[in-house]
Amino acid sequence: MTTNKDMLLSIQSLKVYFRSNGKIARAVDGVSYEVRQGETVCLVGESGCGKTVSALTILGLIPRPPGEIVGGRILFGGQNLLDLTEDQMQSIRGSRIAMVFQEPMTSLNPVFTIGDQIAEAITAHENVSPVEARNRCVELLTDVGIAAPEERLHDYPHQLSGGQRQRVMIAMALACYPELIIADEPTTALDVTVQAQILNLFATLKMKRAMSLLYITHDLGVVGKIADRIYVMYAGMIVEQADAPEIFHHPYHPYTQGLLASMPARGKRGKRLRSIPGQVPDPAYKPSGCPFHPRCDFAVPTCYDTFPEMCDEGKGHLSRCPVLYELRH
Repeated sequence: MTTNKDMLLSIQSLKVYFRSNGKIARAVDGVSYEVRQGETVCLVGESGCGKTVSALTILGLIPRPPGEIVGGRILFGGQNLLDLTEDQMQSIRGSRIAMVFQEPMTSLNPVFTIGDQIAEAITAHENVSPVEARNRCVELLTDVGIAAPEERLHDYPHQLSGGQRQRVMIAMALACYPELIIADEPTTALDVTVQAQILNLFATLKMKRAMSLLYITHDLGVVGKIADRIYVMYAGMIVEQADAPEIFHHPYHPYTQGLLASMPARGKRGKRLRSIPGQVPDPAYKPSGCPFHPRCDFAVPTCYDTFPEMCDEGKGHLSRCPVLYELRH
């Protein structure tokens, strides 16, 4: 049983809407999820499901306007981040909570060296000497597995490979020993071998530093290697949540089943991979009832107009599909 002492981050009924040209896009629409101390939580879903918006809201990085936090709470260490001023958030952002973005070439500054950029991440929050900052940079690059770190300090981002740049981004995120790292699709642009190396790096660093990790991805195959718990997100809401083995062995929501069925695997070699028909709905034009019903093989008439509540499957496993729940019980 989770105690308040174990809980590091608690997102509660978060709603983030974007208003433009008279339309309201409900990007995050009542989302709740939790990250406990020392665990890896994976937020999974296709592009456009609201995963990144929920993460950016944690860090106070949603542009307002057009974004608006309509409701909910974001508790970090028991404190509601939505009540803080920008100056107060600045003291948390990068220090206690850090983020690794999807594409390092757009996050790293091309005109500053790697050493300067990591050092800036340190000196923005700590009063350290240039020598101490440089020594910390070397230590960080060593921790993330970059060879000859003293030499790499003088390199510019374009001189590094994609995998090296992503390691630099991880080093910057680790610079001030954060309690939580948010990683947003950090391996999408990397080849399979480098992707595996980065995932192993996250696992090693999490244990070494006793930190928590919120990992955002569209790929369930990735999260199977690192996740303690998984939240599946669709159309701005959580549709299924459970410990990782439960999700993989007993997927109860049709969307989760579709994501798993579309994964490549050895047993599927030479076979056509299944795909989920259709696409994630525009957050400004969500269908009534269950938002997944236009793409679902199990939809019944009530799915078209009745918004589904979470069904308790036991063992902390929740699924937002009453149709399949009734078939199992």
